[in-house]
Amino acid sequence: MSWTLSNVSNTNHVAVDPSNLPNLGMSWTSSNASNTSHVPVDPSNLRDLGMSWTSSNASNTSYVTVDPSKLRDLGTSWTSSNASNSSHITIDPSKLRDLGTSWTSSNVSNSSHITVDSSNFRDLSTSWTSSNVSNSSHITVDPSNLQDLSMSSTSSNASNTSMQVLQLSSLVEDMKVEKNEEEEKCNIFEGKWVYDPKGSPAYYGSQCPFLGEKVRCQKNGRPDSEYEKWSWEAKGCKIPRYNGKDMLEKLRGKRVIIVGDSLNRNQWESLACLLYSSLSPSQTYVEVHSGHYRLFKAKEYDCSVEFYWSPFIVKLEVNKANGDRILNLDKLPAVTEKWKGADFMVFNTGHWWVHTGKLRAWDLFRYGGKSVKEMEIESALGMAMKTWARWINQNVDTTKTRVFFRSISPEHKGRQWCYNESQPITDESYIKIFPAKIIQTVERTIQGMKTPVTYLNITKLSEYRRDGHPSIYRTKDGKTMVETRQKQPKTFADCSHWCLPGLPDTWNRLLFASILLETPKNISTS
Repeated sequence: MSWTLSNVSNTNHVAVDPSNLPNLGMSWTSSNASNTSHVPVDPSNLRDLGMSWTSSNASNTSYVTVDPSKLRDLGTSWTSSNASNSSHITIDPSKLRDLGTSWTSSNVSNSSHITVDSSNFRDLSTSWTSSNVSNSSHITVDPSNLQDLSMSSTSSNASNTSMQVLQLSSLVEDMKVEKNEEEEKCNIFEGKWVYDPKGSPAYYGSQCPFLGEKVRCQKNGRPDSEYEKWSWEAKGCKIPRYNGKDMLEKLRGKRVIIVGDSLNRNQWESLACLLYSSLSPSQTYVEVHSGHYRLFKAKEYDCSVEFYWSPFIVKLEVNKANGDRILNLDKLPAVTEKWKGADFMVFNTGHWWVHTGKLRAWDLFRYGGKSVKEMEIESALGMAMKTWARWINQNVDTTKTRVFFRSISPEHKGRQWCYNESQPITDESYIKIFPAKIIQTVERTIQGMKTPVTYLNITKLSEYRRDGHPSIYRTKDGKTMVETRQKQPKTFADCSHWCLPGLPDTWNRLLFASILLETPKNISTS
């Protein structure tokens, strides 16, 4: 359909209301509209419509309105030049989705008003430019509650009483990571460790009575505390020091679940202590009776942080008839029902897959009803990860829930043994990667998922911190290992887990930064 009106004047009214039109290519042109003519275009609920609308030399009291509310998948080009006097130009494409919009106004003057009210935009790359705006013109961009939006807004030579408003509520305003102007992306997982001799941890172990004895390094006799004075400094941006009250406010009315092995339990302990130490004990509830489930609640904030033990993510069961331990690669544990509905999910797996000998936790792999004794670990993990990914895709409501996957926490054994180490590794060329194929299998699965998953890539930054492990400063049966076996440190030094306060506090600081940012597309994690 082609519609043209030229030289419309006086009190003429021209209306085009192609509501609910499908698959329509429409061109609409009005030139030299003047006096009191009204030209409204209201293509509400249009679908799959390529629309071009041009008005030039609109003057006097003419009104030009484009209200394509609820448009979907529409490429719209709108241009107005030399609009003057008391003309009004309004674009109100509310609730647009997946729309690339270009809007340009030049030489707008006098009392003209230009408004772009694109509330609730999603997934929209918007370029907005205004040059030579002057006098009493008003320029407003109010894309409130933007999500996943890369926006460029430029105004040059704005003067006198012009107003420029940019409200990015609940996004950039809350995010405290400051981007370096020269950096396109801020990768908070790339950077360096900085020592502060006057630094102190965000909390002290004595403030958290529920911390496991194995991670209370100071209580267990560690003579130094230098490992608590290192802070992670990201390349190209500044990450705020952790603030418990800010985190609690962000988690108000929310539920966090942390699922995985003992390293994720290490992270749960850290996060629970960070929050607990910001409140009075009477405002909290903590449940730590089981190693398989732990719970922290902040009563006033109505938020909770839970830990669920699942080192393989998939289901490990024992055959009661013969005692065989079976790792089901195509089944998740029944506890997944309790995962549902959480606002933030943090998963990990890895360490238990590479255990050998007596430490190996399974006898058989099972997939599709068939059992085998041996299988390449990368293949088995790949099957398990696909089972997890399928559950995430089917059970996570992305409008409510953010999913995170924490990368492998490195061990320090062999050449980089943690025993007697009180300083981080400073050799930038040092790379001690956990079995590469394991990491690649996890990353490949995440990259191919339909549901967005934020990858907390803490492996490299943690590799430098061989000083942060409990080493010999741990307990067993109520006695410190220093007292019982100090002469045989190789047999009992823990170079896998981390002292608290310590490195996992940085993991949670980066988790907090990622939650604050709210927009995975704006943050690089690899």
